[in-house]
Amino acid sequence: MNDVMRQLNHTILARKANSEEGSYTGYLFREGIDKILKKVGEECSETIIASKSLEADSNDTQKKTDLENEICDLIYHLLVLMAAQNIPLSDIESILQERAKKTSNKKSSKIIDKNS
Repeated sequence: MNDVMRQLNHTILARKANSEEGSYTGYLFREGIDKILKKVGEECSETIIASKSLEADSNDTQKKTDLENEICDLIYHLLVLMAAQNIPLSDIESILQERAKKTSNKKSSKIIDKNS
């Protein structure tokens, strides 16, 4: 998966630097951050809808395929957003590696003294 993500990220960065005629990625960069954010939001919503649809009928292979494709669309648009905001994939990988080391992510809660 890492190789595929790096390849896709490399292509996105190349399109950011030199947009090719007819490139959808180039179009997103030309339109700017608002368009990119709109697409991230749309893809996130579509992923949620596809997931709920699959939950309702978990044996439907087409619904599973639809969800997989929506997840891919969301990841792609997130990578475009990262490129637009100059966030390297390596930074995200580092954060995820640190999070993977955690054995618990339960946040400690403060005890509130109601008598105070």
